[in-house]
Amino acid sequence: MPDSTNQIPCHSGRFWIVKPGDTFNIIASFVGTTIAELKRLNPGSDPANLQIGQQICLPPEKVCPSGVFWLVSKGDTLYTIALATGTTLEKLLELNPYVDPLKLLPGQTICLPG
Repeated sequence: MPDSTNQIPCHSGRFWIVKPGDTFNIIASFVGTTIAELKRLNPGSDPANLQIGQQICLPPEKVCPSGVFWLVSKGDTLYTIALATGTTLEKLLELNPYVDPLKLLPGQTICLPG
């Protein structure tokens, strides 16, 4: 596990605690960012060798203009979320630019239109 005394400051104050099976791709998808941004914020972390319990600095939370979110459940797709909420797939993609529509994860939040 990395020595926390040598960790670069995390200006957002938001962290992800690595669990078994976590990758930068999973973390980025879950929190709505990119792998490149995680690498930038965690220059001392080796994405190929994440350690259970390791803290990964996250970017500031994205703002959802409506303040309304959908909590993803197993089996949800952006299409089914759009149908259930009376919006379009295009609008969901616009509001959630970092979400990979093919890799939604249970527990992930999706910004909905107002």
